[in-house]
Amino acid sequence: MNPITSVPQAIDLASKGEIVLLDVREAGEVATSGTARGAIHIPLGLLPLRADPRAPDYDARLTGKPVAVFCAAGARAGRAVELLQRFGHEAVNIGGFGDWCGCGGPVQRHA
Repeated sequence: MNPITSVPQAIDLASKGEIVLLDVREAGEVATSGTARGAIHIPLGLLPLRADPRAPDYDARLTGKPVAVFCAAGARAGRAVELLQRFGHEAVNIGGFGDWCGCGGPVQRHA
């Protein structure tokens, strides 16, 4: 699979189920704005416990597909990508949630 190089490409791949979307913002941010449709939400602070395949709290949804990571502006996503890669995941930073929305990415809100 080609590496993800843009948000529109990530939107397309996500719609086909070919990537995992990961939102690493805090719960309050997600509650306020919603998140990308189908995204897994794991705050950056919890990611070391959830991304390590050897950890008891490992999130198996991170397995098997490239992970496209976003946060509010891109900085936390960059740190998350480094962490994911250390644990053997294929991961890329797609920037901020605003980038996703600005490119027409679908959004979901939890009631």
